Amino acid sequence: MLVGKMNPGKDGDEVRGGETADDAPPPWDAPTAPGRLDARVPLPGSKSLTGRELVLAALADEVGRLRAPLHSRDTALMIDALRNLGTEITEIPTDQPFGDDLRIRPADELTGSTSIACGLAGTVMRFVPPVAALALGPTAFDGDTYARKRPMRAILEALRVLGADISDEGRGVLPFTVHGSGGLRGGRVELDASLSSQFVSGLLLSAPRFVEGVHLVHVGDRVPSLPHIEMTLAALRARGVDATSPAPNEWRVAPGPIGARDLIIEPDLSNAAPFLAAALVAGGRVSVPHWPADTTQVGDHLRALLPEFGADVALTGDVLTVSGDGAVRGVRLHVPEAGELAPTLVGLAALAESPSEITGIGHIRHHETDRIAGLVAEINRLGGRARELDDGIAIEPAELRGDLWRSYADHRMATTGALIGLRVPGVTVDDIESTSKTLPQFSELWHRMLGVDEPARTDAEPSPDPFGSPFSMLGL
Repeated sequence: MLVGKMNPGKDGDEVRGGETADDAPPPWDAPTAPGRLDARVPLPGSKSLTGRELVLAALADEVGRLRAPLHSRDTALMIDALRNLGTEITEIPTDQPFGDDLRIRPADELTGSTSIACGLAGTVMRFVPPVAALALGPTAFDGDTYARKRPMRAILEALRVLGADISDEGRGVLPFTVHGSGGLRGGRVELDASLSSQFVSGLLLSAPRFVEGVHLVHVGDRVPSLPHIEMTLAALRARGVDATSPAPNEWRVAPGPIGARDLIIEPDLSNAAPFLAAALVAGGRVSVPHWPADTTQVGDHLRALLPEFGADVALTGDVLTVSGDGAVRGVRLHVPEAGELAPTLVGLAALAESPSEITGIGHIRHHETDRIAGLVAEINRLGGRARELDDGIAIEPAELRGDLWRSYADHRMATTGALIGLRVPGVTVDDIESTSKTLPQFSELWHRMLGVDEPARTDAEPSPDPFGSPFSMLGL
């Protein structure tokens, strides 16, 4: 595992967040497409839905069950965090290909006096502090090196307004400590969520347990990724919570019980992005089964976005199929609601036959790494012609060449390198294991899609823990 990988700075300058491990695995050879594709790629559960449902199940009034949840580093960190606060989470064996179900028994009383490892998971660092404010005792939060750069000030200040006691020495980032008193007053609060919609979702998820609920008003620039807030509201309402958006940039959650559920987690549609985009790059078709007809997942925007690049997209029953002829056309897209899809879209644009501009994605500078700087740096490293915009990326056609593609410990940077490698021989990805954050099976599924064998690891290359030591699945 790579810890504290280098992160891109302005114009691709390297900003070190710490040293890499001495036993870091060698770069991964991105396979080129052997020909036109004809593949069916099943995917594990949604990270966004799994994280939200784990928090709601931990705060519910009875025992619940999550069927077909995602098992990845992010969800392992979330499970560990909730366990540390007193929630009982156990594995229920199934015959599903991507792991077992989870039974969640809420704690009679949430307890602090513990610590939470956030890794690079924005959901853990932003969804769990409000839960910790409901616990009795202090809870210390910290994470990976780059996690200490991800913005937290807005939600920490909002929690203070709602009655929480938080120590962060004025930094507004990790590490910090939430001194829980066993409950939280709640009420009305204003915050600037322009850097992350997770600030809003984090407060809404725990709000039914606040004495006064919450009346949240966004003040600031545009809120990115609004569909993720809609996902949070839908998840709350499905559990019987009164959760509404009475006006733009305003949300209310009434106090009350959170109902237990036995539910099936949808497959992760954002993780489908590089696989479906592969049909455009290599030609042929790629299908993803169990695609929901109605969903709050951002990945569903792929149905409208991929045709802009020249794809044919068809939803037949619950199977989404993307077809292409190997040609990628340039685009002009403004996608503030789909920032997590941006790396895949930019990867396609780097292979396009005409210029592209993808805007409305300035907030992805504050994701696992500065994705705008990282994408520009790595495309240009391969001989591309990409440049940063205030809130996006502009790309001119260029003949790319094989070289190292750095992921900056960011799963979506890694999968973008794999996508470009389908067309460009000699691309190597420095940290393909970073995909364990949301899709530990990425490399296996990628090779299977191409119909080629995954290279065997030698004794000198032990198979990495897909959940990222030192943060193992802790019993799952």
